[in-house]
Order: sequence, then structure tokens, then C-alpha cells
Amino acid sequence: MKVGLLNSLGTRHGRYWAAFLKELGVEMALPALPAGEALALGRDSLPDEPVQVQLALGRILELGRVDAVLVPQTAPVANDAWGEALTELLPRRISGLPQLIALPEGGNEMVAMAQDLGQRFTRNPGRVRLALERVKPLAGGGREEMPPLSRASRATVAVIGPRSLLGDPDLSGGLRAALEELGLHPVLSTDLPASQVTARGERLERRAAPAGERELFGALNLLEGKSAVRGVLFASPARDGAHRTALNRLAERTHKPALVVDVDGGQTEWPELAAFRDRVTLGASARAATGADGGDV
Repeated sequence: MKVGLLNSLGTRHGRYWAAFLKELGVEMALPALPAGEALALGRDSLPDEPVQVQLALGRILELGRVDAVLVPQTAPVANDAWGEALTELLPRRISGLPQLIALPEGGNEMVAMAQDLGQRFTRNPGRVRLALERVKPLAGGGREEMPPLSRASRATVAVIGPRSLLGDPDLSGGLRAALEELGLHPVLSTDLPASQVTARGERLERRAAPAGERELFGALNLLEGKSAVRGVLFASPARDGAHRTALNRLAERTHKPALVVDVDGGQTEWPELAAFRDRVTLGASARAATGADGGDV
């Protein structure tokens, strides 16, 4: 059996699944095309869909003949059909795809899924148990630490967006570079400790809000109150109306300079960022002059 493992959509547990498949002795296929080529493959088939869906499809198509593809699950927002059921919708839209299997992002569900897949792939319970034991140290996703919130001579901005966008360097790299070029210090929501984001997300008044909205709110709640953070940039995947709506709603909550932008694959320029930088830096200068600045929350 040959199994593909998707390395897009901002997964935090790629090392766990790669190690697990290796311990099982399953032949593994990993995407290797440059991001631009993979994205072009996805765009050819789904030209009007969100950029993260296009890239995921391109990565699946480049794998060629495999028996199944393991696809990281994403946390959906309201009215987010792709986020809720990517592995179900893609085969309906594109014929001839291999079996797509959604992978939980951490927790007991991930270990249970690994046990189930190991049995399906090998029919060898003993081997599955040994593989699970050997990869157990990777299940936690590594040590969690807050990223640096300040850099000399730069104004810090929080960048809030879904993991499927900001957690994928191929999609978020252009935005990070553009902010650095403007002299800003970006702190991405996907770089924050997941446990702290989850805890803050539980404070969202809408208890029935989808997991993706709680995640976005948790990141905003964690960063916005930090005195080093001078503004908030909300990054939405291009052509993703569900995330754009969710991020617009969050932008209305913040009292710091805020901007919502769309991010497409290969994009390197956002003309509106210069004006945002000016608002952030002028505001920072005014606060420094008056000594008025809020403390951490």
C-alpha cells in the first residue's frame, strides 16, 4: 500500500504522521513540487475556490497513483463548507481522486485515528501498538512558547488568520516579507501556544461558535491586550467568503488600528499595508509621547 501525506493546510502534526507511517512500514509519498506549480494544478481544476483548497488539491494531484491520501483537518468558521468537509467535497468536484482521509489535529482523537489507520494499513495489531508507542513523544506537537513580541526599532503587529493560511509558509511567506519590508514586526496567530489560544477562545460569548472562530478569537484575545502590539492585521484566504466574514466581525471588536486583507498564493504586494503601517507607527509615537499605554491582559 502506498499512502500520500499532505503537508499543507498548516498542519502541526506532520512529523507525527510521517514517523507513524514509517514505523508501520507503509510506503509513503510526500508532495515535492514547488508551491507555485502545485497551486497552478489546483487552480486549473477549481479556479474560483479558496487558495488553501487550490493548494491542497494541487498537492493531492501531484502525488499521482496512491491508495489513499492523509489530509489534515482544518478548524471551520461559520458557513465554511470546505473547512467542515474538505475530504468529502473534493471527490465530488474532481473525479478520479484517491481515497482522502481527514486527520484530527492533535488530542485523543488523533491517537485513536492512528490506531484505526494502522490496523487498516497493516492488519497487524502488534506492529500498530509498537508504532504508536514509538511515535508517542511526537503526539504533543513539541514545546509551546510565546514568540518574541517586540524587536528593536520596529512596531509590532498581530497577524490573525486561519492555520490553513498562516500556518503554511508557501501561502503566508509573501505577507510576512511585505510586513518586514515596511519595518514592522509581525507576530502570527499560528506561532502562538495552541493551549493558550484554546483557553482564550473559550471566552467567546457565542458558545456555539465553530472551532475556527474560537481559535481566531483566542489568538486575538491573547495578543490584542499586549502592550507591545500596536495594531492588528487580519489575513483572509483569497476567495474565502466565510473566513472574510469571520475576520471582519473580529476586526470590529478591536480598539487598535486594524486592517483586513486577502492573501493569495504567490502574492507579494498589498498597497494598503503602507497606510496601515503609518497608522500603527504614528499611534505608537503618540502613545510614547504621552506615556499612555495599556498593560498586558
